Amino acid sequence: MPVPIENESLNRDYLLKLQGISKTFPGVRALNNVHMEIRKGEVHALLGENGAGKSTLMKILSGAYTRDSGKIFWEGNEIEIRSPKEARDLGIGIIYQEYNLVPQLSIAENVWIGREKFSNEALHLINWKAMYDSTQKILNDLHLSLDPRRPVSGLGVAQQQMVEIAKALSLDAKLLIMDEPTSALTNTEIKNLFNVIRTLKKRGVSIIFISHHLEEVFEICERGTILRDGEFIQTVDLADTRQDEIIRLMVGRSLEQQYPKIPAKRGEEALRVENIRVKNTRTEVSFSAYTGESLGIAGLVGAGRTELMRAVFGADKVEKGRVFVFGHQIKRLTPKSAIRAGMGFLPEDRKQQGLVLILSVLENISLASLFKLRGKSGLLHLREERRQVEDFVSRLRITTPGINQLVQYLSGGNQQKVVLAKWLASRSRILIFDEPTRGIDVGAKVEVYNLMNQLVENGVAVIMVSSEMPELLGMSDRILVMHENALVAEMNRLEATQEKVLAAAMGADTHEQN
Repeated sequence: MPVPIENESLNRDYLLKLQGISKTFPGVRALNNVHMEIRKGEVHALLGENGAGKSTLMKILSGAYTRDSGKIFWEGNEIEIRSPKEARDLGIGIIYQEYNLVPQLSIAENVWIGREKFSNEALHLINWKAMYDSTQKILNDLHLSLDPRRPVSGLGVAQQQMVEIAKALSLDAKLLIMDEPTSALTNTEIKNLFNVIRTLKKRGVSIIFISHHLEEVFEICERGTILRDGEFIQTVDLADTRQDEIIRLMVGRSLEQQYPKIPAKRGEEALRVENIRVKNTRTEVSFSAYTGESLGIAGLVGAGRTELMRAVFGADKVEKGRVFVFGHQIKRLTPKSAIRAGMGFLPEDRKQQGLVLILSVLENISLASLFKLRGKSGLLHLREERRQVEDFVSRLRITTPGINQLVQYLSGGNQQKVVLAKWLASRSRILIFDEPTRGIDVGAKVEVYNLMNQLVENGVAVIMVSSEMPELLGMSDRILVMHENALVAEMNRLEATQEKVLAAAMGADTHEQN
């Protein structure tokens, strides 16, 4: 039987109250005595670095994990959540960063999967009209002009996210958990999502909003609960709290500057790209990168930044053009030849393209340098491999129970460090970072920036593709701007401004490169 909370005011004002929640995994204390309170009809931010315990807490709330200790109160009553079904029955919906949809099924089938409406339950005859009509009503409420019969495979990222929201609303969700909901959205799509959130709030739906973008948190949330190292730090009213104070509470220290750029002396030409034309484009691109320099690549979504970098690294086929590394042309452009020439590539999607999640930290870090760890017999020097990996884990401060830990269990920031360690182990002298801080918290971002500073000081040519304008302006010595697969502008650190870069990225300023 549910146990009522003694304080009756909590029954009226709060939908959810977590008291003293703790959770331990083998070798790791993920949560220790965590508290959180969610009011009815509020948008509440859950803040903290990667590894702070946010995901574990939400998995306990959604029934994926069970807590070791602590209490959960729902609408004034103490409850147990032992499974995702129990969470759904209460009215708790969760939208994960990686969407949980079946691409081959229609929108309606995804919304009602596992809860299909039957015209004859004994014969398992589905009432398609009822399912389509119910789905259409939810889509209309969300101001979405989508056909519920349409396959999910044909939807864009933002539309898929709205299907996830529709699925949660079909549960009559009282609490909706959104985990990094804007990570793959454009500015217009983010505005649309925020309008939906405001509509849900007016209906009395409570929302837990998890994001590393603090400007979004301040725009859409009223309060925020901050976790650090698995422990509750503070719940704050965001209207009365400055952003730098939030960062200090999250990381446990004051960040003197968010972008700690250290100017370095530019050296020799490390990379020269001549007249590269990416497949299915009409433009040819030429540029150079130098040792001791951080070269930023700016542009709007769809400008061709990632495609250009993948082509330069040999991951995608090029129609024409040449790539030179320290004056020597790579005759047959493939990832293997690029790696052997001294290039490394940290892809935008680290989980799908940068890591093998089912392998260990040791195996992932060694992947790009196995050819250097083989003896004359072709066998690996296992002792040297282990020594090298342990050295990088120490130098990059990778938080892991051990080098044999599967990399899928590390936080996003530590996974990014593993990808970086892989390329450092291969002794890369040209490193391409594609969205290096996407999906990692402010503390981990500063660590990545400091590592980039060290690389540049050590004579590495760093190329950084980023959609975050402050990051580009703060960490680049020089910025190239792309528009419709072409390089349209070049600016040095002193002359680059947000207005100039954005104007060029939108095609308003197409002066010649220097």
